[in-house]
Amino acid sequence: MKKIGMLHGKERSFPEAFVQRVNSKNIDGIIAEPVSIDKVMQGEPTEYAVIFDRISQDVPFYRAYLKNAALCGTAVINNPFWWSADEKFFNNCLATKINVPVPKTVILPSRDLPPDTSAESFSNLAYPLDWDGIFKYIGFPAYMKPFAGGGWKSVYQLNNMDEFFEKHAETEQLVMMLQEEIKFDEYYRCYCIGGKHVRIMPYEPRNPHHLRYVADFKPSAERYKLMEDIVLRICQYLGYDFNTVELALRDGVPYAIDFCNPAPDAEVTSVGQENFDWVVETAANFAIEKAQAHVPGADNLTWGEYIKRSANKEKLY
Repeated sequence: MKKIGMLHGKERSFPEAFVQRVNSKNIDGIIAEPVSIDKVMQGEPTEYAVIFDRISQDVPFYRAYLKNAALCGTAVINNPFWWSADEKFFNNCLATKINVPVPKTVILPSRDLPPDTSAESFSNLAYPLDWDGIFKYIGFPAYMKPFAGGGWKSVYQLNNMDEFFEKHAETEQLVMMLQEEIKFDEYYRCYCIGGKHVRIMPYEPRNPHHLRYVADFKPSAERYKLMEDIVLRICQYLGYDFNTVELALRDGVPYAIDFCNPAPDAEVTSVGQENFDWVVETAANFAIEKAQAHVPGADNLTWGEYIKRSANKEKLY
């Protein structure tokens, strides 16, 4: 019997529907259940062929558990080693190398000193930074957001230099990105599962949260294919089995705005029933596929093109 485990926090609608959908298929030798952990010993395998991770970004204990599980052969969705290494600024840097349009972006040191550091810890950092050069490159209006982390936490829309310095003073020890604002005509949030299944959803981030999926953008077949290709390219290079990519269209060009979402929102009350049904069905099928392909004791993780090409000393593009 090959078990598929769902590791989650307070989220309920997607994890419960996922487990029910896998089991309803009655695949011989496959069963799904919530993960149960009563001890974690080094180098010892879990009972799961596949674990679907929805919470380790918030719980370091779970991330350590998943790395040990993966080392011992569990296929973890998403790869916990890559997820630990990845962040939004690197995503943007990679995009510039694989022909994906992204907003102009810079990374900024934290406003306050990190714990256990002093001014002497930053002897390689120019003071002051070249703020004139940074603002000229990015322009205003602009967005400032954490370089790591998800959701809309600590995200600021800024109209000028004074607003920037005022808001940056509030960010304390967060490392922030300053990013060009893309004034978009259309906006889409796109699920990508297994590096091959894409669901492009019209999305309006300017609406209240519960109405963001209430949008009537209707892309042409040509534009749909362009967005699908971008989503696949991003997720295949990053190596995420389950991710969302947000695309803002300006003058017909899709700009990737946010594409480091390895535990994306899949709550039925926010994404809507039709999108929810698609993600449950597609995720269930993919997890079953991973379980059937599982080789005990082997590396059953997904590794992205960036890592694979680096390991083989191939050119990135």
